[in-house]
Amino acid sequence: MKDKRSFFERLTGAVNPQEVEEEEEATSGRHLPIRSADKRGVARVEEETAPEEGELTVDVYQTPDDIIIKTIVAGVRPEDLDVSITRDMVTIRGSRQESSEINDGDYFHRELYWGSFSRNILLPQEIDVDASEASEKHGLLTLRLPKLDKSRQTKLKVRSS
Repeated sequence: MKDKRSFFERLTGAVNPQEVEEEEEATSGRHLPIRSADKRGVARVEEETAPEEGELTVDVYQTPDDIIIKTIVAGVRPEDLDVSITRDMVTIRGSRQESSEINDGDYFHRELYWGSFSRNILLPQEIDVDASEASEKHGLLTLRLPKLDKSRQTKLKVRSS
């Protein structure tokens, strides 16, 4: 492979910013290295194209008692959604499958997203995982996540044994 850099760039070790941008665009997360070995056991690295995953758009807001997350999941059955929550993060995963096969040449516009999607949302404060609720109506997924009240106090009664 021939070095494309100029004599000055090779001499000083300088990098052409335009070539760096082109290289980054060409390798921007679309390929994942795969490690394998040949018959002799010599390690080699191959590249495999990773399936592209869509990212859900979300609205996140708060009420005095809850954090609310809303997202559009039209075309996805509720049982095909995977919603995982911890005290400080929510992950929504799913897949939207196209129901019929149409020749690409028959499309005038093609803007809908089909395939796997996910979204990780860091929460602005801790929530009560056990009291959280998820509902879907007309393709709108709504998560109601009750805030943990850290300032709330309670009195414990001491029992004698």
